[in-house]
Amino acid sequence: MDYIVGLIGSVLGWLMYYCYRILPNYLISIILFTFATKIVLLPVSLWVQRNSIKMVKMQPEINLIKAKYYGNGEKISEEQYELYKREHYQPLADLIPLALQLILLMGVIDVINHPEQHIFRGKSGVLDTVLGSLDLSSVPAEVGGISYLIPLIAAFSAWFMCFIQNKINVLQAEQGKLNQLGTMILSIGLSLYLGFFVKTGVGIYWTFSNLFSVMQLYFLNLVMNPKHYIDYEALEKSREELKAASVFYSQHKKKLFGKDPYRKKERADYKRFFKDYEMQLVFYSEKNGFYKYFQNIIETLLEQSDVIINYVTSDPQDKVFEMESERFKPYYIGENKLIVLMMKMEADIVVMTTPDLESFHIKRSLVRKDNEYIYVPHDVNSPNLTFRKEALDHFDTIFSSGCLCTAEIRKREELYKLPQKNIIPWGSSVIDNMIQSYKVMDKKEKKCKEILIAPSWQKDNILSTCIDEMLNSLQGYGYHIIIRPHPQFVRHEQERLDALREKFHIDARSNMELQTDFSSNRTVYEADVLITDWSSIAFEYSFATLKPSLFINTPMKVMNEDYVELGITPIDIELRNKIGRSIGTDQLASLPEVVEELLSDNAFSKEALADIREKYIYHVGHSGEVGASYIMERLAYYQKKHEEEEEY
Repeated sequence: MDYIVGLIGSVLGWLMYYCYRILPNYLISIILFTFATKIVLLPVSLWVQRNSIKMVKMQPEINLIKAKYYGNGEKISEEQYELYKREHYQPLADLIPLALQLILLMGVIDVINHPEQHIFRGKSGVLDTVLGSLDLSSVPAEVGGISYLIPLIAAFSAWFMCFIQNKINVLQAEQGKLNQLGTMILSIGLSLYLGFFVKTGVGIYWTFSNLFSVMQLYFLNLVMNPKHYIDYEALEKSREELKAASVFYSQHKKKLFGKDPYRKKERADYKRFFKDYEMQLVFYSEKNGFYKYFQNIIETLLEQSDVIINYVTSDPQDKVFEMESERFKPYYIGENKLIVLMMKMEADIVVMTTPDLESFHIKRSLVRKDNEYIYVPHDVNSPNLTFRKEALDHFDTIFSSGCLCTAEIRKREELYKLPQKNIIPWGSSVIDNMIQSYKVMDKKEKKCKEILIAPSWQKDNILSTCIDEMLNSLQGYGYHIIIRPHPQFVRHEQERLDALREKFHIDARSNMELQTDFSSNRTVYEADVLITDWSSIAFEYSFATLKPSLFINTPMKVMNEDYVELGITPIDIELRNKIGRSIGTDQLASLPEVVEELLSDNAFSKEALADIREKYIYHVGHSGEVGASYIMERLAYYQKKHEEEEEY
């Protein structure tokens, strides 16, 4: 060990030698030496910064893994290992700075303990280690006095470094408060120890090393800005999913003095599910409220066939349990049992809105290889832009919302030489139902035009970035303005909403309201113009009511950074200036003029928007019949196949 320390000290000694030759002052040469070590190790720091960015970039996926496999530590570790391998991430790389610091520290101690040997290199000379009443070659714990300031200053520099790291270090800023506190305590403790029990020169080295680390951190963020690589909106969303999973499992796990109230139901439903060995059709829903995505298909199947609908939900309070009948059989299967249930799936057809089949906890059946998995989209947005890259790769059949969705899937298959899927020109159940609801709704006469501001739920949404400028611009033109935040924004940003309400005196005005009751869509239907950022509500609104939308170009939500490789413009971008107009956040002063253009230009008339809807959305008003027809056709195929197998 002494040999290794001596070897490191010898190398660093040459660095100290040249530093002292440049500035022949012991204190200044120590500071210059410390700065030089940061320069020498800068390439390593850049590599660590890149690795840290990669880690935080993966964090949304890690959070989703933890949410999906909550409570199953072994499975979480397995999935994280596969993720790290896929992304070529080195988990131990973030320990490199600490390891290098400790290695350098051993060498520095050797240099400081034998300064004449390293600085004069065998030549005669006297090293002045005294600075006023402070001897840099002394040990504070032995001499006391003013030297006690050194460990205190070193500890303060460590606190300052950790404080800054917790704010702007790409990895440290995402750590939990306890981890941040633990790192800070360790760093301060080490600084106090070095300051007290090694020579004062080492304490000075350590102090300036901490301060230079802060400078280096700002430099690294300037050269390699994490915001250019990390989707913080997706990160926040994944945190919410993980938090929701934690709440869900804490509510439903076995309590100390009681049992999970839904365990008995889950056990009974799981057993009942596998009693039907001739099950043909299964729908899977993650939670209550997702039935609307299947509604038209299921209702048509119930009307036009005798097939039994088996509906698996992971929400024990799903409203579908109120719909139970002889031909509609709901089952509650929690996330853990769902893993096994899906692996043992024997149904001919499995329909779901959950992407990433095979990527996380939902796998294809292990007991049967010929059953068909159908993906039904929530909205008409681009799967290439808003999903992870491989999200739909393992489905057999995709119910496509429109021509651009189909083109993206086919192009990806061609580019990556993937097996061709069955793509069914389908449409959108949500839009179909909104069209019908708007059609039968009583239309009331209005005294003025209504503008609905309905942002998305992402980090840089309208309410988080530019709502003040928008409201200031729109005031005084006679509009009735309704602000309808995303439900998640209401849940997590109540203080921001209260500040907005107070600043614009919303409660005291008749021409402006902040709506947080989402029980009705009447406000959406009645608006004359909708203003949003990247929310899919624009397509639902414009295609249901045939009224224009106005888009504010806040930072775009991108789940797949490689979306451009297909060479197909996603519908999210393609239609922004077809069903309305899009403007930058630096053009908000022109909002009134753009609104008037949307209200008066024939390019945004009902007829024009209907033509766009017909061009980009399949089978408007008939998605239920199309989806049910395909499923009935495939069920007939499987029935015939089973009969032929029985004959043999």
